[in-house]
Amino acid sequence: MKDLGAEHLAGREGVQLLGLLNLYLEQEERFQPREKGLSLIEATPENDNTLCPGLRNAKVEDLRSLANFFGSCTETFVLAVNILDRFLALMKVKPKHLSCIGVCSFLLAARIVEEDCNIPSTHDVIRISQCKCTASDIKRMEKIISEKLHYELEATTALNFLHLYHTIILCHTSERKEILSLDKLEAQLKACNCRLVFSKAKPSVLALCLLNLEVETLKSVELLEILLLVKKHSKINDTEFFYWRELVSKCLAEYSSPECCKPDLKKLVWIVSRRTAQNLHNSYYSVPELPTIPEGGCFDESER
Repeated sequence: MKDLGAEHLAGREGVQLLGLLNLYLEQEERFQPREKGLSLIEATPENDNTLCPGLRNAKVEDLRSLANFFGSCTETFVLAVNILDRFLALMKVKPKHLSCIGVCSFLLAARIVEEDCNIPSTHDVIRISQCKCTASDIKRMEKIISEKLHYELEATTALNFLHLYHTIILCHTSERKEILSLDKLEAQLKACNCRLVFSKAKPSVLALCLLNLEVETLKSVELLEILLLVKKHSKINDTEFFYWRELVSKCLAEYSSPECCKPDLKKLVWIVSRRTAQNLHNSYYSVPELPTIPEGGCFDESER
């Protein structure tokens, strides 16, 4: 099989695409959540005093709803999940802090990704999320998250690979460009993000699995050949690829719905009564501050 190289792409653009792909491949491990920290969460049974997979997944679903409500882009949601999981895999987090951490992850991601005019205010996010914390709680938690992640918040994610792979495919193929829907692929990635297990997958592998499954439904030999070249260039072995493709396929089968296949990109509008609005408005004034997460709350080296 021929190699994927600049000579098989379109001139200067091909060189730039391959250069960007190589950069992403170098960076992806650096921004992945610690696998052993994720495994500890996975192994945790349902308990009021410990963080279990169900609580994490429910919080990511909340983040997806929050992103929809504020009209945030997919990149903001995916980055918020990455920040959340990297922090959870590093720190011993109590369930009572999870809402605050989730809101902070969303706000930190929004400030990195969104235009200034599209970044929601802290008070608005507190009111809509009903996270039962104050603006000072948010500020303090944002500082803790940023410090623990060494202020490296802008990460290389599966969405970066998904967009890049999609662009590479379009540069190679002679088929109609609209045949491979990026909106649908993004919706499927968000479905996977709502499962803790996929935070263990390499972003390059997860993105390739999504594209592979979608291309198979299109029954395009040309597109499959291009994906094989991408897979070879990215040095993704068959064992790893087929393992994650099977998990992705099962996840998408469970999440299959009109919303997933034809995502609604309209900004969510929430209509509430005046009484409800007043309760929401007053909520962040009346709740007590959350206790500080102990600085010694990291996972021990022996646990990683």
